[in-house]
Amino acid sequence: MSERAAPFYCPYCGDEDLRPSEQGHGAWECAACNRAFQLKFLGLLARGVQRNDTGGNGI
Repeated sequence: MSERAAPFYCPYCGDEDLRPSEQGHGAWECAACNRAFQLKFLGLLARGVQRNDTGGNGI
């Protein structure tokens, strides 16, 4: 992945007014609540993706 993934909403207030921060890779600033946060991809889970082959919702 060559481009950085951008968050759509602030995790604190839910506003969409986000800007990249100068603090480093994955750092964002929210203009609405004046908070800064950082996103980081940690890796894939060992169990992977699990399929649900039950054929629908159980009622």
